[in-house]
Amino acid sequence: MLVGGVVGATLYSVSALSAAAAANAASPTPTPSSSTGKFVPNEDPTHEAGESAAREAQENAGQVPTVP
Repeated sequence: MLVGGVVGATLYSVSALSAAAAANAASPTPTPSSSTGKFVPNEDPTHEAGESAAREAQENAGQVPTVP
């Protein structure tokens, strides 16, 4: 029974690794962006109404927001 458990665990790990490799192979490689790299905040009044003070502070500092 112990040998069966070891064989089962080995087969499971091999199939999990194969699935992960297939998922990585299927994902496209990122292409370089043509943007200038400068963050432009969304200053729409509707967007601003639901924005936290921390997010607004990051936008005002020219940073890409990391908080909701």
